[in-house]
Amino acid sequence: MEAALIVVGGGRMGTALVEGILSSGYLTASSIVVVEPDVERRAMLRLAHDDLILVDTPEIEHIGEKTGGVLAVKPEVAESAARLLGGLGIQRILSVVAGIPAARLEAALPQPIPVIRAMPNTPALVGAGVSAISGGSHVTKADLDWADELLSSVGTVVRVPERQLDAVTGVSGSGPAYLFLVAEALIEAGVTAGLSRETARTLANETILGAGRMLVESGQSAEELRAQVTSPGGTTAAALRALEARAVRSAFVEAVMAAVERSRSMGR
Repeated sequence: MEAALIVVGGGRMGTALVEGILSSGYLTASSIVVVEPDVERRAMLRLAHDDLILVDTPEIEHIGEKTGGVLAVKPEVAESAARLLGGLGIQRILSVVAGIPAARLEAALPQPIPVIRAMPNTPALVGAGVSAISGGSHVTKADLDWADELLSSVGTVVRVPERQLDAVTGVSGSGPAYLFLVAEALIEAGVTAGLSRETARTLANETILGAGRMLVESGQSAEELRAQVTSPGGTTAAALRALEARAVRSAFVEAVMAAVERSRSMGR
């Protein structure tokens, strides 16, 4: 049976993309093949989506003239996975593998095949992801449009030169973890201040959600919104003074740059 999409890798990112695509209605479960050698992961996906086509290796019968492939595997197996799809006649490949340049994947393919690189993030699972895409040497506008449409089903998409994808990895690819850490810290602070853990969790989580919506929907910059909340001599000013004294802003910059450098090193 020919599939519309073959996703190689049923781990966190592959699953997030599949779940997001299905939730959006962009594709049906029966039109997606997920290649996952781990039996337990396949069983988990089967419980969630009975119509999903789950295999341990792709077959030529899964690939038609319009079938696209997604690489969502570990970097060390990305080239062999690309070679496998290319040998079966896949039409184009979207790679969400961190750090592996398009040129390395192209070199692994048996013939010239469009390779689009993307860096999505895990909020794709709830349709609120953000992805950056860039094209390799054989990519056309139609290929980029295909990748854009696919990833738009799970969130926002921006197009950047490939040289900027390491920076994207540091900011948005790893970004959800930074905010989860902030949420953890706020919850612990709330408990320390006398709140129940349940109340502190609700306050922290909903505050992050609401602030994020304001950033996206208000049309104002982060600096402007922060200034509006910060009354001279008030509680927020005191809190921000404590954060700045502990170089929290610099810590975030260093964290992003550490992720960027790690992404670069993975592609060498």
